Amino acid sequence: MAESDSPPKPVYLIKKKISHGGHHGGAWKVAYADFVTAMMALFIVLWLMNTSKPIKEAVAGYFNDPAGTSSSTGGNGKGPAEGAGQGAADSLTVSKDDMSKLKDELQDAIQKVQSLRNLNNQIEMTVTGEGLRIELMESEKGTFFDSGSPDVNESGKDTLIALAQELGKVPNKVSIEGHTDSIPLARHGGEYGNWELSVDRANAARRLMQEHGLRPDQVTQVRGFADQRLRKPEAPKDPSNRRISVIVQYVPLNPSGQKTSGADAPPSSDAKSAPDDNHQ
Repeated sequence: MAESDSPPKPVYLIKKKISHGGHHGGAWKVAYADFVTAMMALFIVLWLMNTSKPIKEAVAGYFNDPAGTSSSTGGNGKGPAEGAGQGAADSLTVSKDDMSKLKDELQDAIQKVQSLRNLNNQIEMTVTGEGLRIELMESEKGTFFDSGSPDVNESGKDTLIALAQELGKVPNKVSIEGHTDSIPLARHGGEYGNWELSVDRANAARRLMQEHGLRPDQVTQVRGFADQRLRKPEAPKDPSNRRISVIVQYVPLNPSGQKTSGADAPPSSDAKSAPDDNHQ
């Protein structure tokens, strides 16, 4: 009887909450974005490692001065509007690493001129310590100049114009040389010889190239060597000794490592400066 009088025990209901994990707070998106950014940076580094020196310098110049107002990126300190043209020119500067590429481009330009396609043996391009040397060598009958004449013939005009149009696109300075063979040339009572002829031919090439692509300040030197720099010393009378040489000069670096104007490059020690047009 006593047991029946005791109050009933309370009943407790336990409910378990089942969780499905939600969206994990979106942390995976942040990790994925970091991964993609790292991969992009890796591919940019790999691309830069395989580009030419001018492109690397242009990219570095942009990050150093995004506004383009610094002289190191072509802005010459006068603001982006005035410096934009010079900055574009700097990116086209042909350095030692790119001379071979310029050589190929010039050869392609010459091949596009139908009248010059058969002159491969008369046009020689080599990369030297001075720059890209372009040799226009004469044949026995005369390829670019008539024999003994300072006047450029039709083949010479086509060749020099094609070269000028391509070289005018780069800011590198250019020097032009005239050479003869060892056959004596005596005119006007001995007052006009191989020295005068070599100078006049170089000057004629300079005038024609400046009229068709080269800038007025792009040619730094016009030199005549007569027969003092024979291409074939063992055959001093060989026609190939008579030639015009166009040298695309390297762009030197000043002590701070910046490119300087080609005009600042010192001439070769044995160079003979040619007179101007008043010589004739």
